[in-house]
Amino acid sequence: MNTADRLPGILRRMAMVSIPMLIFAPSGALSAAEAPASLTHYRCYICHADREAGVGPAFADVAAFYRGRKDATSKIANEIRQGIRGGGPWHMPPHPEISPAEAREMARYIMSLPRESAAPLKVDRP
Repeated sequence: MNTADRLPGILRRMAMVSIPMLIFAPSGALSAAEAPASLTHYRCYICHADREAGVGPAFADVAAFYRGRKDATSKIANEIRQGIRGGGPWHMPPHPEISPAEAREMARYIMSLPRESAAPLKVDRP
């Protein structure tokens, strides 16, 4: 039996697995609840925390800085992957190992943090 003869059976099995995943899976590669795990996996919490500034700003402060911008999620995702070079001695290194989809989900999580947990933040960014 060649590949062309087996194709309908393969497609049928794929559909049986894929359709339930499409119905019950969250809309992104990661849900907001899973984003903290990826933030831990990629060691983001070494410099950042959700609500307290460390070497880097708190994620809630980043969300407050970008709140109201239509491109906030894509801008944060881009900064996660490309890094940020500031005027001071510290910078955020690039993380090209993080996929664009993971970076977007991390950015969505960051933007989901409530305003009341953020401290006033002034950041000079290009």
